Amino acid sequence: MRILIVEDEHKIAQALKKALEQDNYAVDVSYDGTDGYAMATTEPYDLAIIDRMIPGDYNGIDIIKAMRSAKIHTPVIILTAKGSVADRTAGLDAGADDYLVKPFALQELLARIRALLRRPPEVQQVILTAGDLSLNTVTFEVKRGNTNISLTSKEFALLEFLLRNQGRPSNKDTIISHVWDYDANVLPNTVEVYMKYLRQKVDDPFDKPLLHTARGFGYRIEDK
Repeated sequence: MRILIVEDEHKIAQALKKALEQDNYAVDVSYDGTDGYAMATTEPYDLAIIDRMIPGDYNGIDIIKAMRSAKIHTPVIILTAKGSVADRTAGLDAGADDYLVKPFALQELLARIRALLRRPPEVQQVILTAGDLSLNTVTFEVKRGNTNISLTSKEFALLEFLLRNQGRPSNKDTIISHVWDYDANVLPNTVEVYMKYLRQKVDDPFDKPLLHTARGFGYRIEDK
């Protein structure tokens, strides 16, 4: 899952980034409205956290309106130092899905993120499965049958992405855009390396392979 943070207060932005990365999210950060606007309207994200009073050519309300005008339905949590009803209403009317008034408790924000990511239209399941493979997005437990599988955070994120797109091949660029940060120095063969790592842990010790290469199309996970 990939999250965008648009927040000009560096300490807040970095604290959020660190906390989200510990929960295995890929996180991009923008510190002004101009870059935030460009990233929010051109890059694929599963959720965005946007400060209402961001400096630059666009404030938080402008960014959210631009996203909705472009038919980008990414869930948005708007952060605001203004807690009046009018200010909260302005953010929600612009297209935000939730709001949080500063100062806020980090655990509350993380809970709101999890709640938004569980919303329709694509319900985010807690346990993802393919055949006898299961991945728990809350406890980070991965199993094949009764056998526990230990994965690194990036291997886990890659496996989760494949499971959420089960049966559909994903090319390397799509995988990179959803699993790695925007600033990460990732080459296409990095995906190949991590797919090899996954196969060694998820497929090789077992009778039936679940990870497949669709030549010319990418990678998929499928029980067939």
